[in-house]
Amino acid sequence: MKKSSFMHHPLVAGTLLLTLAGLLSRMIGFFYRIFLSHTIGAEGLGIYQLIFPIYALTFSLTVAGIQTAISKFVAETAACSSSGPGASHRPTAITYLYAGLALSLALSFLCTGFLYFYADELAIVVLGEARCTPLLQILSLTVPFGAVHACINGYYYGLQKTAVPAISQLLEQIARVGGVYLMYRIALEQGRPVTISMAVWGLVAGEIVSVLYSVSFTRFYKRTHHISRAARQIFTMALPLTANRVLINLLQSGEAILIPGRLRAFGYTSQEALSVYGVLTGMAMPMVLFPSVITNSVSVMLLPAISEAQAKKDMAYIENSVKKSCIYCITLGLACTLGFLLFGRFLGRAVFANELAGTFMVILGWICPFLYLTTTLSSIINGLGKTTTTFLLNLLGSGIRIFFVAVLIPMLGIKAYLWGMLVSHLAVSGIAVVVLRRYRVLS
Repeated sequence: MKKSSFMHHPLVAGTLLLTLAGLLSRMIGFFYRIFLSHTIGAEGLGIYQLIFPIYALTFSLTVAGIQTAISKFVAETAACSSSGPGASHRPTAITYLYAGLALSLALSFLCTGFLYFYADELAIVVLGEARCTPLLQILSLTVPFGAVHACINGYYYGLQKTAVPAISQLLEQIARVGGVYLMYRIALEQGRPVTISMAVWGLVAGEIVSVLYSVSFTRFYKRTHHISRAARQIFTMALPLTANRVLINLLQSGEAILIPGRLRAFGYTSQEALSVYGVLTGMAMPMVLFPSVITNSVSVMLLPAISEAQAKKDMAYIENSVKKSCIYCITLGLACTLGFLLFGRFLGRAVFANELAGTFMVILGWICPFLYLTTTLSSIINGLGKTTTTFLLNLLGSGIRIFFVAVLIPMLGIKAYLWGMLVSHLAVSGIAVVVLRRYRVLS
């Protein structure tokens, strides 16, 4: 294949664009984490990280399944269009965007109201930390904006045109970090304390800016075709996806929320438990996940590409894409494992001035090949329409980690959770490979 045709392939070009935007975004986020660790401290970072399971749950409930459905149906519409992937198919494709937006916004406004008015109960009863109450109320404002942003991204992923999602991702991160830094400077000049709430307001600023950009660059059509049919299709596919993701996120949220409590059972004070949790989730994990921007970009583009190839019954393309993706993920993962084993402790000291963060990176380095592979294989299985299989795999992985958290952390400490992550990703990626071999897309 010629280089020019290779570079203009939608899967390759889209992946490269998303990867570039993701790398820039992760680099900004990387320095942002360092900034937060020095301004609000390990305990403050732990409190801030506690709200993210709720954040992920609201995303799963309001838009995650809908975004996937929009992407799949738009890709199939493009593939089945008699005129090819030109402008003439877009009025039909955008019908799915309208239907998804209507469903997602209805759910998001309900979720915003619940999160805002029941923030106190969620903070005390669910998170076990009263200081999260104002953070959850601020967080609730991000939900409708996040819904619109995700739906528009799903539309462009389906068209395999990634410029708008990539740039909006980068703008979101810039607005988030820039907004927080501006509030930080104002607080210093006025002699006011720097609070965790500023970081959450940054999330709101990021979502608003990304939505304004995405809407301004999306061409909306007044006339649509069969919108009620599109809504039924979106609903039918999104319902099991949403149910699956909500259940998985409930388990993952329980997993994350349990960690500080089980650390207290191990013998830590409340402050020590939150500090260790903050170091793990706010320092070590973002560093280990940094290279996954590449595999995440591949995964985002694989789902519509495989859906389109499946609609065309092009099994050779699917098999070739799966093989190459697996090889890239494993190669990247092994390189990262070696890097974290050799330099993990140095990175902990040099970047975060924290020995514990370095220790976590060394242990977490072992999961890289399986972590990156699991993300890609799950996207491939979703692209084949086997969402129940993905759900069962996620359920297995979460169940393994919850066992390590609930049973082994009180006996072995936080390292039990790290080894639980390794076992879960090893099991899920191994079974996913077996599943794809049974579907005859991986030999």
